[in-house]
Amino acid sequence: VSGYSLVVQARDSGTPPLSSSVTVNVDISDVNDNSPVFTPANYTAVIQENKPVGTSILQLVVTDKDSFHNGPPFTFTILTGNEEEEFTLDPHGVLRSAVIFKHMVSTEYVLCVQAKDSGKPQQVSHTYVQVRVIEESIHKPTAIPLEIFIVTMEDDFPGGVIGKIHATDQDVYDVLTYTLKTEQKSLFKVNSHDGKIIALGGLDNGKYILNVSVSDGRFQVPIDVVVHVEQLLQEMLQNAVTIRFENVSPEDFVGLHMHGFRRTLRNAVLSQKQDSLHIISVQPVVGSGQLDMLFAVQMHSGGFYRPAYLIQKLANARRHLENVIRISAILEKNCSGLDCQEQHCEQSLSIDSHSLMTYSTARISFVCPRFYRNVRCMC
Repeated sequence: VSGYSLVVQARDSGTPPLSSSVTVNVDISDVNDNSPVFTPANYTAVIQENKPVGTSILQLVVTDKDSFHNGPPFTFTILTGNEEEEFTLDPHGVLRSAVIFKHMVSTEYVLCVQAKDSGKPQQVSHTYVQVRVIEESIHKPTAIPLEIFIVTMEDDFPGGVIGKIHATDQDVYDVLTYTLKTEQKSLFKVNSHDGKIIALGGLDNGKYILNVSVSDGRFQVPIDVVVHVEQLLQEMLQNAVTIRFENVSPEDFVGLHMHGFRRTLRNAVLSQKQDSLHIISVQPVVGSGQLDMLFAVQMHSGGFYRPAYLIQKLANARRHLENVIRISAILEKNCSGLDCQEQHCEQSLSIDSHSLMTYSTARISFVCPRFYRNVRCMC
C-alpha cells in the first residue's frame, strides 16, 4: 500500500457538542528492499557460426518489485565467462556477439551476468547464460508460391493485409526474413518477420508480380507472388446472383474448391468463350455454416446477363456443379420473412468497399468487400 488517507474528527464536551474534521494523508516511502528478478532464472541461447559481429543472441528480461526510482534502469555486467571478450551486453540487456564464432573452436560458453538496480543502496541479482555455437545453415528455405485475388469497388481500395507467405527451413534454429524489391514498395509491403503482404491504398486494376525473397541469413530464395486486382462496376451488383453453399468455411472454399468451381461455373453459365465471369464476394451466412458466393457474368460486348437467365443456366447445370461442392440454394431474390409474392419482392445489394474480408491459405488468398442484401415488398 503506497499511502493512506485518514479523516480525523475532534468533538468537544459542550451542549450541544461541536466538532471539526481534518484529512491526514500518510505516504509510505519505498525503500530498496527487493532485488532485480530475471525471467527466466537462467537462460539458454544458440548462435550459428560465421554470423557477423553484433548479431543479437539473447534479450534479458528483468523486473523489480520496488517503486520506479528504486528499479530500472538496470546496469548489466558480465562477471565471468567472457574473459576473451567474445560477447557484449548493452544497457537494454541485449547480449550480442563480439567475434565471429567457429563451431570447431568452441561449442559452448557459460556466462554469469549481474543486474544492478537504481536504488540506494543498490540491489543485485545474478543469472547464468548458456550459449551454444551451432553449425551454420546448410539447407535453403523453401516457400510456397502465392496467388492473391483482390476485388475492390471502382478505384476505392483502402489497403490492408492481403495474404501471407508460407516458408519453412530444415535448419531448426534458422530465423527467416522476408524482403521486397525496393521499386515495388510504393504499392506493397512485406513484413520482414512473418511474411505478411500488405497492399497500400488505391491499387489500379491489373496484374502485379512481386519480387519477394526469403532468407535464412545465408541462403536467399525467390518466391513467386502474383496479385490480381479486379475493380467492380455498379452494374455487376445489379445483375448479381448468389450461390449458397452448405457446410463450408470461406478458407476451405478458397483453398480447396474455388479454382475447380470457377472452371465448372464458367462451363455452365458462359454462352460464349469471350464472356467474363466475375466473382464479386464470398461471405459467411451469419448464424449458420453456410457460405454465399456473389457473381455476375459480363458479355463480350460489354453488358451483363440478367440474373433470371443465369439462374436458369445454373438450374440446368446444378448436378455438375455439385460434383465440386454441395449447393444449398441459388438466390436471386431473398424475401424470407416478408409477406409478399415473389414478383412483388425487390432486392438490392450494397457493397462496403472499406470493410475488406481476407481469406488466406498457403497457396491462394482472396480479398473481397463485405456485401449487404436488402429486400422489400413492392405490393
